[in-house]
Amino acid sequence: MQNIRWKHGAGLGFLSWLLPFAVSFALYPVKRVNAPLFESAMALVLIVVAAALARRYFRQGAPGAREALALGLLWLAINLVLDYPMFFYGPMQMTAGRYYSEIGSAYLLYPAFLTATALVRRA
Repeated sequence: MQNIRWKHGAGLGFLSWLLPFAVSFALYPVKRVNAPLFESAMALVLIVVAAALARRYFRQGAPGAREALALGLLWLAINLVLDYPMFFYGPMQMTAGRYYSEIGSAYLLYPAFLTATALVRRA
């Protein structure tokens, strides 16, 4: 297993939160009209962002599954931490149950996608 470059991974983790967050604001009018379409679009945004950022992080070669999982879990944690003040105390206040069912669970795509991609590349 390669050593994880935590600092680089954390910087990209911030982008893994910021980019979808910015897109969600642009697509928010869709949520009012067609919530399922909004949710599908945001899942697609998370996958595209994950692919682009992973490509940047793993420029030196294909990652092992453990390294990809660790990076995905780091991004998951960063996204949850950055969302916390906004969705629990800020302008978009939600209960924890609502947050995790509508938003937080989607961030599981990061470790799942990165690990699956690493496994497929190794096969």
